[in-house]
Amino acid sequence: MKGDAMLKIGQLARRAGLTVRTLHHYDDIGLLSPSARSDAGYRLYSRDDVARLHQIQALRQFGMPLADIGTLLAGAGISSATIIDRQLSALERQIGEAERMRQQLLSMRDQLATGKSPDLASWLTTLEHMTMYEKYFSQDELAKMALYHDDAVKTEWRQLVDDVAALMQTGAAPDNPAAKTLALRWMTMLDRDTAGDASILARLNIMHAQEPAIQQSSGITPAMRDFIAHAMGEIKLDTWASYLTPDELAQMRHHHATRAHEWPPLIEAVSRQMGQTPAPDNVEAKLLAGQWMALFHDMVGNNPDTLPRFRRAIESEPLLRVGRGMTDEMLAWLRAALHRT
Repeated sequence: MKGDAMLKIGQLARRAGLTVRTLHHYDDIGLLSPSARSDAGYRLYSRDDVARLHQIQALRQFGMPLADIGTLLAGAGISSATIIDRQLSALERQIGEAERMRQQLLSMRDQLATGKSPDLASWLTTLEHMTMYEKYFSQDELAKMALYHDDAVKTEWRQLVDDVAALMQTGAAPDNPAAKTLALRWMTMLDRDTAGDASILARLNIMHAQEPAIQQSSGITPAMRDFIAHAMGEIKLDTWASYLTPDELAQMRHHHATRAHEWPPLIEAVSRQMGQTPAPDNVEAKLLAGQWMALFHDMVGNNPDTLPRFRRAIESEPLLRVGRGMTDEMLAWLRAALHRT
């Protein structure tokens, strides 16, 4: 805008790609109020108002709830330069991903130009990059996932998948020592290559369960996922054995075999709800807390003597925290939801 020119609400809405209703809402909650009104009562927005709107929309893109944005801007605030720096970082990651996609497409085009047909893996990789991961993860999250963008890590995973497939062909059971060794590698790499993010790990599990194209391109079949999940369970049960009774271990083994698949969608739902409404004083939080409690008791039973030993094991054994899914923050949020009236 030039000089002292100001925008009416409709003009600002069109330029910002928002609805007038959204700007009314921002005004109603005190997030963005116009600097002036016309003689006819129309809202008028100044350059500083537009700069504040840029901050609001950028923070929303970063996943911050409106309530938190209001608190942040009402307090010490955050400079426009800081927000622009973060936007630039995100954009540079997207450019890097676009360049990787460009190189993949150039390679396929060169093959086609010489009369060759790209192999199945090339087509599947291209489809993966085009649509699959973006359905489940933001660009910021993809940047955290080494297994998505790091070629050396991808090679390491292909080798591990081949090793597991070879062992499965021998007919080995999940409690076989070799299976446990591979499962420990799998757990450690998965935790490393998802940056230990419980929500990312949960959605990665969901994606592999729901997307046949990912199963085919990665070689991680449903049978392999079940095999590794059971082997992981056996590793952890070996550790739990120092803290739990044989009956409690039997309960946990039954839970892993019948209901372990329910944890990833629950973890993801909790993570998403915490992002949307950090305070656990709503119906959705209570429903999720109820699901968590039911699933937890199916795993450990209802004996009050079990819980202290369960917690002591979690606190004492680092292995039990690898790939655990539920973070301490999630558990505190769920417990608070259970006790809110």
